[in-house]
Amino acid sequence: MNIDEVRTKTLAFIANQKLENKGIGHYRYSSAPSSSSPSLYSSCYAVMTRSLYNDLGTLSDGERKEWIAYFNRHQDDDGLFRDPVIFGRGWYEGDPFWCGRPHLTCHVLTALACLGGVAEKPFALARDYAGKGALKHWLESRQWRERIGTVGNEIMNLGNILQYARDFHEDRRAGELVEEMLNWLDTHHLNKTTGLWGNADRSDPRQLSNAVQAAYHWWAVYFYDRHPIPCLEQAVDSVLATQNPAGGFGWGVHNPAEPYKSSACEDIDSIDPLCRMAALTDYRRDDIFRAIEKAVPWVLTNQMPDGGFVFYRDRAFEYGHPALTGEINSGAMFPTWFRTLSLAIACQSGARVSGSRYPWHFVHCPGYQFFP
Repeated sequence: MNIDEVRTKTLAFIANQKLENKGIGHYRYSSAPSSSSPSLYSSCYAVMTRSLYNDLGTLSDGERKEWIAYFNRHQDDDGLFRDPVIFGRGWYEGDPFWCGRPHLTCHVLTALACLGGVAEKPFALARDYAGKGALKHWLESRQWRERIGTVGNEIMNLGNILQYARDFHEDRRAGELVEEMLNWLDTHHLNKTTGLWGNADRSDPRQLSNAVQAAYHWWAVYFYDRHPIPCLEQAVDSVLATQNPAGGFGWGVHNPAEPYKSSACEDIDSIDPLCRMAALTDYRRDDIFRAIEKAVPWVLTNQMPDGGFVFYRDRAFEYGHPALTGEINSGAMFPTWFRTLSLAIACQSGARVSGSRYPWHFVHCPGYQFFP
């Protein structure tokens, strides 16, 4: 991997999505006709990808402040952020916790941190779940058997927002709720044989992949707070077992027709925890390094001639709304960010991958883009 070439192509793709007739922060999602309008998600992906590559230094102080203000204009009174282009359709119908405003909010908070900004309004969630037994009831009411992947996003979204409220808004109640959440996860729905939550059959690659993808999301809450990972060695075994013969980590959860053409989510959901776990234990560390060394070339095959990355190869993908559509083998903003983040995290693992000496830039903020 020539990281300088990858960087140049990626940043050129990001620049091409900027809508020049709009103010700073206005980015479309892709070249698809349905994605011609700017979206808050796309603005987040532009900020976070550029931050990873240390490209935000090209902004003037005025441009940085304007971009921060652009995000904060989209914050509702309860603290959550709203995308006016997407609201009311797709993910946002009924504002589900796993993919509605809480999901968008976690992205905006990381983007604000990359810019040196802070969300202006406090989060009502810390108050809503502070009542006696409220958080425990919410956790127990999740669809642990039926929709483990959805539960992964729900817990990450709530956990990250509470961590942010604790660290950036000095909300003591939020910090207490994070501790309660992690202590509860340590002992509930945890399969000590697999190190995962739920009852996935490790002999079934698709079930195992789905369970690892779920765990990735709340492991992020664990890693940020440096809370010990329960059943760490068993978790390492499970995540390693998700690697497919092509080098990625898909087994058909997102791409049943061609399961080895893994998605951006399937890949990072195993790459990220493996790299972080390698820093926590000597257990199977050489196996982890070999897995990462095999994964990086696969991730790079998902960069297209336009410089952007795809969610998965040879198929179009709509990220929950027509305005977030990536065409077949054409770059889109979400997978470009997520696959760039996969590369950046892989380069921190200690594995022998080119790009490991590149000065990747991370931010100390709950969510996706902190390291270690």
